[in-house]
Amino acid sequence: MNLTKKQIDDLNLELTLEISPEDYAEEVRKRLAERRRTAEFKGFRKGMVPASLIKRVYGDQALADAVNEVINTSLDNYISENKLRLLGEPLGSEKQPEIEWVDGNSFTFIFDAALSPEIDIEVEASDEVPKYNITTSAKEKSSMVENLKKFYADRKEDAKSDEEIEKEVAERLKEEHRQESEWRLGKDIRDFYVNKAGVKLPEEFLKRWLLAANRGKLTQEDIDKDFPGFCADFRWQLVRGRLMEKFGFKVEQDDLYEAARAYVTYQYAMYGIGNVPEEMVTEAVSNILKDRRQIERIHEQVEDRKVLDKIKETITLKEKKISSEKFREL
Repeated sequence: MNLTKKQIDDLNLELTLEISPEDYAEEVRKRLAERRRTAEFKGFRKGMVPASLIKRVYGDQALADAVNEVINTSLDNYISENKLRLLGEPLGSEKQPEIEWVDGNSFTFIFDAALSPEIDIEVEASDEVPKYNITTSAKEKSSMVENLKKFYADRKEDAKSDEEIEKEVAERLKEEHRQESEWRLGKDIRDFYVNKAGVKLPEEFLKRWLLAANRGKLTQEDIDKDFPGFCADFRWQLVRGRLMEKFGFKVEQDDLYEAARAYVTYQYAMYGIGNVPEEMVTEAVSNILKDRRQIERIHEQVEDRKVLDKIKETITLKEKKISSEKFREL
């Protein structure tokens, strides 16, 4: 077995794996022996089927499985031993020669692979990101006041005075603007550090990998349409991961639990459910933490929070006052 690497450019590799018969012969023998031990053929006792018949029936499959085993083991070992930080998984190359699947042949397999870009970035006090202080316009306030007046008029038992409605509107808009401002700050920080890091991606490889990884779920048209958004998110993931290392942060089980609990509490609040019994909250959190996808989502949220909080503590946040109308035009 021989595996060689060809560097196409800074991020793209070509791996060529040459497999000789001695690399897979023993694995083929083991697989055929196992088949013979368990196979049931009419006219033969179990375990007594002639080896020649077993090979004729199962030989092609045993060969393919054995060679694939050698491929997977060889690639995994090479990647590990050479400390290659790959994006996705190696893909069969378009240069792949035709394979003649005959036991005793040598085989050559060519794979395309892509390296994760090196992220070299510092978070410094001199880094400057705008923080928007959103002001309420008369039009915005008036519109919400009118809507609330109609709402409370339809619920006569809950009618409120104009003064109470004005106060409620002021509190609601203040909280809305705070949340909008925080969301925008997070976005601007992400964009700032992705641009500062100058993250380059092997985009053509990633398109192929996404199609292969989601075969049957995504079409090439789907990938082309969503690819810019995927790249933006992926660049931030890489930067965030590097900053987690730089800051010495880790996501602990307690972090996941608290984040899941906050999510459950928020969901109940969205439906207007307060004072939820503790056992209901605990059960909901437990169910979330049994779901791999939910754990991955929460894990990313925790990483985001840790990194963004640290950045906000370190950099210069330039306060900018802006009307709600102008803010939504950004």
